[in-house]
Amino acid sequence: AVAKQKAAKKAAEAAAKERAEAKAAASRSKDISDFPVASSYSIAQIQAMARQLVPSGQFQCFSNIVDHESDWNYKAVNPSSGAYGMFQALPGSKMSSVGADWQTNPATQIKWGLNYMNDRYGSPCEAWTFWQANHWY
Repeated sequence: AVAKQKAAKKAAEAAAKERAEAKAAASRSKDISDFPVASSYSIAQIQAMARQLVPSGQFQCFSNIVDHESDWNYKAVNPSSGAYGMFQALPGSKMSSVGADWQTNPATQIKWGLNYMNDRYGSPCEAWTFWQANHWY
């Protein structure tokens, strides 16, 4: 029982350290104003932005969620709910907390999505674990 408690404590400490590192990396990450604004963006361009903003150990989990939510379509609209963008935010306008250009700038959406995953779940990989269990996040 003592060994199990020690292992659980060690795992909890490791998870807390990973969350702290992810949060620190997010705060150090490039500012969204570092990305040039265009009239449209390719999936490759959007993924390149995300690779610069999302901590490298978290990128695959982040990408998995975006793949399922929108296929990297920053203009995606759910016809029944009105959920918007790469993360299917509902309402989409809540992404305005990161930038007024949330409807047209994938970097703004990426920053919002990363903040959402970190704030609600601790990291993109913890958000992906939740998504796998529930098919929403």
